[in-house]
Amino acid sequence: MTSKMIMPWEDRPKGCDDVMWRYSKNPVIGRYDIPSSNSIFNSAVVPFEGGFAGVFRCDNKAVQMNIFAGFSKDGIHWEINHDPIEMLAGNTEMIESDYKYDPRVCWIEDRYWITWCNGYHGPTIGIAYTFDFKAFYQCENAFLPFNRNGVLFPEKINGKYAMLSRPSDNGHTPFGDIYISYSPDMKYWGEHRSVMKVSPFEDSAWQCTKIGAGSVPFKTEEGWLMFYHGVINTCNGFRYSMGAALLELQNPDKVLYRSKPYLLAPAAPYELVGDVPNVVFPCAALSTGNKVAVYYGAADTVVGMAFGYVDEIIDFLKNNSL
Repeated sequence: MTSKMIMPWEDRPKGCDDVMWRYSKNPVIGRYDIPSSNSIFNSAVVPFEGGFAGVFRCDNKAVQMNIFAGFSKDGIHWEINHDPIEMLAGNTEMIESDYKYDPRVCWIEDRYWITWCNGYHGPTIGIAYTFDFKAFYQCENAFLPFNRNGVLFPEKINGKYAMLSRPSDNGHTPFGDIYISYSPDMKYWGEHRSVMKVSPFEDSAWQCTKIGAGSVPFKTEEGWLMFYHGVINTCNGFRYSMGAALLELQNPDKVLYRSKPYLLAPAAPYELVGDVPNVVFPCAALSTGNKVAVYYGAADTVVGMAFGYVDEIIDFLKNNSL
């Protein structure tokens, strides 16, 4: 999938000692990039037909949450459809949804799978698949309400599909840990196991309130590398930052290393100010060779990119792990 990909990239700025660095032309997607939008953020992209395709969270000016398909030749300049995705029946006739937000996209075997937070009597994890980003087929919801941050692994593990998620409540969840679940058929899910919990405040305060899976994990020689968000509840409200974790390849409920310091936290103006200030929320990662590019939602308003080297990130985790 990624061997022929020309990945978006920008070298580390001179004088920068950070493990990951922001794209100098952020944000790559603005809040008004389609006519109806109030904001475009927390979106996911994958390589597709020599370029890239993605599913984007575009809240409209009534602040209704929905997901839209989009395409790009270079992963930076995007054309997003002006109409939201209309689902067809996949493995279910039930495609009811009060809202859709925070999608992730994952290639597994012969198709692209989309997961998102789906409104069905509260938030749960919706699942759909597509072959061309034109026709989308919705499947059964993965879990009972309430749940968020459903992130699939890009291949079966021990013969089963695997998904990370964060059980939650029906509000702006003030808690949350990461779990993994397995399915034989993308319809029935079980074997739920704890993966990561929030850290004690005194150990790593930026992730002491809640954590959630971010990008689809990708395989390295040392384990599954996943970017995730962590949250602290400050006197000014929630603050979302980005860390990374390395999970065991055959047993990804086992965490090998996990960020103690964050990799990226709100600092740029477009991360500090927006509809929800102080948010860095990773949703996708492109990797080829030793390079990785992460797409993240900024202040629940726009989409930014950050870059890094895989070996440096893994070394950082080994030397700065909880």
